[in-house]
Amino acid sequence: MAKEYRTIQEVAGPLMMVRGVEGVAYDELGEIELASGEKRRCRVLEIDGGNALVQLFESSTGINLDSSKVRFLGRSMELGVSEDMLSRVFDGLGRPIDDGPEILPDERRDINGLPMNPAARSYPEEFIQTGVSAIDGLNTLVRGQKLPIFSASGLPHAQLAAQIARQAKVVGTTEPFAVVFAAMGITFEESNYFIESFKETGAIDRAVLFMNLANDPAVERIATPRMALTAAEYLAFEKGMHVLVILTDITNYADALREISAARKEVPGRRGYPGYMYTDLASLYERAGRQRGKKGSITMIPILTMPEDDKTHPIPDLTGYITEGQIILSRDLYRKGVEPPIDVLPSLSRLKDKGIGEGKTRADHANTMNQLFAAYARGKDAKELMVILGEAALTDVDKLYAKFSDEFESRYVNQGYRTNRSIQETLDLGWDLLRILPREELKRIKEAFLDQYYDKQ
Repeated sequence: MAKEYRTIQEVAGPLMMVRGVEGVAYDELGEIELASGEKRRCRVLEIDGGNALVQLFESSTGINLDSSKVRFLGRSMELGVSEDMLSRVFDGLGRPIDDGPEILPDERRDINGLPMNPAARSYPEEFIQTGVSAIDGLNTLVRGQKLPIFSASGLPHAQLAAQIARQAKVVGTTEPFAVVFAAMGITFEESNYFIESFKETGAIDRAVLFMNLANDPAVERIATPRMALTAAEYLAFEKGMHVLVILTDITNYADALREISAARKEVPGRRGYPGYMYTDLASLYERAGRQRGKKGSITMIPILTMPEDDKTHPIPDLTGYITEGQIILSRDLYRKGVEPPIDVLPSLSRLKDKGIGEGKTRADHANTMNQLFAAYARGKDAKELMVILGEAALTDVDKLYAKFSDEFESRYVNQGYRTNRSIQETLDLGWDLLRILPREELKRIKEAFLDQYYDKQ
């Protein structure tokens, strides 16, 4: 029986000090019992001699210092994992919220896990088809990669996240594929949108959803992505599945980290965020990847909204250091009605060349990708020149590039949230657009591919 303490010294917001404790460890779970018999959960944040600073998962209202008792449970936060988690919806602490039965776990796992040992990693190299041309064709996602989406307030990252979750698959394999989706600090309306979006397409059957709402406690928001990654690790490395983990919104997670850090009176770092935020984010991101000798893999798409559209803000800045590229959503494209508004030029997938080519996508993929990038960049320059000097200042070839730029945005990038394009369709569409330009302009493509695809109407 766990020892009970009636030595609560003070309660300040989400924090509580308990004196005279013995054998209590950092991150251990505790239970507070009020005079009414109601129980609330807490977690040890700090141990100083016989004093324990604990953090409450629920509100501190009604906790009487004299009549409330605290018990420490001798374990950190755990998640019961099982294959039955697929097709289920949980709250941020892993409790079912879909009116289904409790999960009967195969095992219980500490949610803090461990980042993967670099020596045990195998290199990401298999193509994952998201069905979104701007990603598949130009910023390819590879199995085991961490590829964040940098969005901004008011941009449709939720629709893009739901689209990728519904459509993603490893092409050319029958191995099982699952999606683990964790939402942090979202509204009830957004939560409902995600759940319904998964249900209406049947994608829920291979998905595990964790929903932490904006009115849930900050400490639960810190636990949510760890719950999701624990479920993903079990499905990937115990059950041999390819798991895509989508975390939205990392900005809400970092704000919860800042809130808790401020409550603990820690010295703030950049913009008030704690100095250990880099380490904390790395402890999440580095749990993705592939392990030697294991069939499964974890591919991660963290989504974050950049405060004030600022790429240099600490959250996107630190995320960029830890991950392998970024997909950037553009406000200008959004205003033009482009769906999804992916700005392909500043976007980057550092592993894209590992997942494309013969036997993975198609032999012409790398050439056409480079040519599309170059032509779009030149077309945008031509359009800027047109704005300053007028159309008369452009050569005939420049006008073709400007036309290419418009067509590229309206046909290639703008595909809507319901269109699922195969990689073959994406590559063929790329060739279709490149035919706007004269053959002699396509200097980045081998002659053999031009003979094979350019002249084919």
